[in-house]
Amino acid sequence: MLFTRCSNNQQSPSNTDEVKKSNDQSMMNNDQLTEERLRRFDSLDFQFYSNQKWDSFAISHDANIKVYYPDGTTTTGLNPQHIDMLTPMFAFAPDTKIKSHPVKFGSGDWTCVIGEMEGTFSKPMPAGNGKTIPPTGKKFKLSMCTVGHWKDGKMIEEYLFWDNQAFMKQIGLAQ
Repeated sequence: MLFTRCSNNQQSPSNTDEVKKSNDQSMMNNDQLTEERLRRFDSLDFQFYSNQKWDSFAISHDANIKVYYPDGTTTTGLNPQHIDMLTPMFAFAPDTKIKSHPVKFGSGDWTCVIGEMEGTFSKPMPAGNGKTIPPTGKKFKLSMCTVGHWKDGKMIEEYLFWDNQAFMKQIGLAQ
């Protein structure tokens, strides 16, 4: 029996260099893509959400986005579904703003951003059936977290987290 070696399984230095260069390029592209998504997120919160520019959400949200809310509610679709879930806050706290993202990062098709939302309970809060809760005048500052799943430059899934009990305490509606 005769065994011969058909190929050398070791990569030549030039092949190794090409693979490394390709991996470095891929990593750089991934980092650049993540940075672009995080920049879009800054614009989304600081400009569009804070100023209620709902039409501009289409820049960062897919038309059929699926959104998961802290209370277990899920919506599918940007307008009116997701937008309709965001607008009630401004009825009783019209000065609501997100001014900072102290933590933000991402990897691959995912981003994670912690935002600080603040405002004042200054207008009557709709409570359903034509009833309202009178304003307390109390300010709130609430940390929230958004995890986004991206495809083709837009979020296709959004997971929102915040503490509703802490929010209610801050505006004087809970102990």
